Amino acid sequence: MLRRLALTAVVSLAALSAAVPAATATASGATPSARPTSGPMSAAVPALGPLPVPIPPLPGFLDGVGGGPAQDARTRLSVIVTDSGVAGGDGTFELTCGPTGGSHPKRQAACDRLAEAGAARAGQELFRPTPAGTMCTQIYGGDASARIKGTWEGRPVDTTVTRSDGCEIARWNNLVPLLPDLR
Repeated sequence: MLRRLALTAVVSLAALSAAVPAATATASGATPSARPTSGPMSAAVPALGPLPVPIPPLPGFLDGVGGGPAQDARTRLSVIVTDSGVAGGDGTFELTCGPTGGSHPKRQAACDRLAEAGAARAGQELFRPTPAGTMCTQIYGGDASARIKGTWEGRPVDTTVTRSDGCEIARWNNLVPLLPDLR
């Protein structure tokens, strides 16, 4: 909603800057060919054309609009997986979304999962650690661990996921295919 509002404001300002000189020239009776080129009135008549109004960037509002560099930086994660026991599952992987890229073995599926979580508003919980005092089943899921660091949809991410109990196993499974599927 804010992006649309900001984009509308920028487009309106650009259209207004192009229309004001034409309206000023019409109101004063001047035409492009009737503009005095010398004498005392030559400086009083504005030049025809768009006003030289710089339009500053609007950080945060237009990020990701138009597929430019701002969108590229909105999701950029580094994932370090250890002791997964899955062939090709351990290592350091880079992932970017919008456009999809990096060294992650399942780039597109991981970006799709992150987009799905963001659209469903489950993203607020996606990278959040299990709150202290949460009752978790005492099921050990193995030695696998993962460190995820970077930005997701423009928000900072820095979390570690293990498989030490039922809550951590659920967190891990919720992040598949960003993390290897160990089910």
